[in-house]
Amino acid sequence: MTRTEEFTALRPLLFAIAYRILGSVSEAEDAVQETWLRYESSATEPASVKSFLSAVVTRISIDVLRSARVRREAYVGPWFPEPLLNDPYGDPERSAELADSVSMAALLLLERLSPLERAVFVLREVFGFDYPEIATAVRRSEAACRQLAVRARRHMQEGRPRFEADRREREELAARFFDAFREGDLDGLTELLAPDVQTLADGGDKGPALARPVVGAANVARLIGAFAPLLSGIVEVLPREVNHQPGAVLQDGDGRILAIMALDILDGRIQTIRAVINPDKLEHLGPVADARRLRAEALARRRPRA
Repeated sequence: MTRTEEFTALRPLLFAIAYRILGSVSEAEDAVQETWLRYESSATEPASVKSFLSAVVTRISIDVLRSARVRREAYVGPWFPEPLLNDPYGDPERSAELADSVSMAALLLLERLSPLERAVFVLREVFGFDYPEIATAVRRSEAACRQLAVRARRHMQEGRPRFEADRREREELAARFFDAFREGDLDGLTELLAPDVQTLADGGDKGPALARPVVGAANVARLIGAFAPLLSGIVEVLPREVNHQPGAVLQDGDGRILAIMALDILDGRIQTIRAVINPDKLEHLGPVADARRLRAEALARRRPRA
């Protein structure tokens, strides 16, 4: 097998590692590309290509994350990971096995960890690497890696997300939610929302966003009920799996993406609604809609005709 073939076969794994460490599709793709360049230019043949490439992409991702942390601390409003719609594995069984570790909730929990803790947790808890491999990847002793893993595991367990076990039930509830969303059906929405549900939006400083979370079934239902009629005829709401959890793509009539919505579902109710509106976080999915134009259209429709 040539180096190109070996790298291509391992690319889904490398992207999966980088995305979980970075929470960014574009940065993960850059890390994978840089890994290929280093592998291609390497004069030595590694004993294990998988271990070598995984170590390289991990080190690159740690370096990128350290610089990204500064930008995220200055970020305007809530920060969410770049949404992932497509399955990088092309293997439904493997994707289902790793689904919870790539959810928005899980990636946000990973933000609590230091870059080293995050890398060790991803390699050990998600992908099952052994400690000698992890030690090589992060350039720490095995003992240090075990301590990092214990700390990371403790932080993650404190807020570990739980989701509805039955995928079909989740999909059916999500479908009912988006039907009620389109219709602005307050009663239908309220019935599907947990009493303490919250909705949050990541617009950065480039898109509309909520100044603070909206909490409570009645408040969230009223917000959506007021918002939905403005979108009717202007924006399509297309249910879609987002980071292996129920969600939807909101797009204009030309198929350009306005926002991504992701739902956390537990105990037969929607617990959290997250919307990614920042256009910088949507560009990897395709053409992005002009939010200002759509907003102007929606407001124009509200004005009474003379």
